[in-house]
Amino acid sequence: MYTQALNVKEEATAASDPKLEARFQAHVDAELKIEPNDWMPEAYRKTLTRQISQHAHSEIVGMLPEGNWITRAPTLRRKAALLAKVQDEGGHGLYLYSAAETLGTSREQMFDQLLSGKAKYSSIFNYPTLTWADIGAIGWLVDGAAIMNQIPLCRCSYGPYARAMIRICKEESFHQRQGYEIMMTLARGTPEQKAMAQDALNRWWWPSVMMFGPSDKESQHSDVTMRWKIKRFSNDDLRQKFVDATVPQGHFIGLEFPDPDLKFNEKTKHWDFGAIDWSELKRVIAGDGPCNKQRMKQRRTAHDEGRWVREAALAYAEKRRNREVAAKVAAE
Repeated sequence: MYTQALNVKEEATAASDPKLEARFQAHVDAELKIEPNDWMPEAYRKTLTRQISQHAHSEIVGMLPEGNWITRAPTLRRKAALLAKVQDEGGHGLYLYSAAETLGTSREQMFDQLLSGKAKYSSIFNYPTLTWADIGAIGWLVDGAAIMNQIPLCRCSYGPYARAMIRICKEESFHQRQGYEIMMTLARGTPEQKAMAQDALNRWWWPSVMMFGPSDKESQHSDVTMRWKIKRFSNDDLRQKFVDATVPQGHFIGLEFPDPDLKFNEKTKHWDFGAIDWSELKRVIAGDGPCNKQRMKQRRTAHDEGRWVREAALAYAEKRRNREVAAKVAAE
C-alpha cells in the first residue's frame, strides 16, 4: 500500500558481481536478514530506500487528515484516543526514516524529495475528512489495509525495516480496532449517525481497495521484490485478503458496501468485487486528488516554521561537542 510509487521504470544500474549476487540471493532464500553493512545489489538498496522513505512520508502526511479532528472530537475520551493515534503515526515515521537512513540516504535528503514532489506518499491521504465518521473509516479501512500489507513486512529480508514493522504493526492493530469501534457506535446510534457512517464507507471504500497498488499484471516490480523477499504477497492477493476480512465486519454492523457487484463466491470462498477505477488512482498519484496541494502546502509550511528548531538543535549539539573537546584537551 505504501509502495504505489514503485510502479515506475528503474534507471539502468551498473552490473554487479554475479558471485556476490548469488551469495546475496542464497542468504535471502535461507530467510536470513540483510543488515546495513552487508553487501547488497544496488537495485535492492534503491528499491528499499524508495519503499521505506515513501512509507515514512505516508505516516507523517497521514497525521494531517486525522489531526484536523483532534479539537472537534465528540468526547474527551475520543479526543485522547485520537491524539494518541496521531502521536503514534509520528513515531512510525521516525522509526522508518531511521531505517531508511541505514541504506545511505540522509533524512534531510528524504525530506527534500518529499517537499519537492520527487518522492510520493500513499494516495489515500489525499482525500478529505468531512465528518467524524471519516476518522472511524480511516481507522477501520485504511489502517486495516495497512495491517494487511505490513504484517508480512515483519518478515522482510532487510533487518532494520522488519524490526521497525513489528512495533508499528502492534500499534496499527490498536488503530484499526479504534476505528471499527467508532463505526460500530455510529452504525448503532441514531439514524443520522448511521447515515454518517454509511456515507464515510461510501467515500473511503474504493480508495482503500486501491491502496494495495496496481493489479499484478500492471505491477512492474512485484516479481523482483518477492524474489528478494521484500514483499511476501502480490498486490492482488493482499487486496483479496483485505476484502474478505472487511466485508463481513461491515455487514455485522449493518452497513452496505458501495459495490453492486460484491457477492460471496461459494466456489472460491472469497468475496468477488467489481472493477476498480484505476484512472482515479493514477490521477491522485499524479497530484490531482482532492487534497494533494493542501497536504503538500501544510508539510512545506510545517517544515519552514520548524526551521528555527532544527537550527537551534544543531547549534546546541555543536556547542556541546566543543565543550566535550575542550574538557578532553584540558584533562590531557
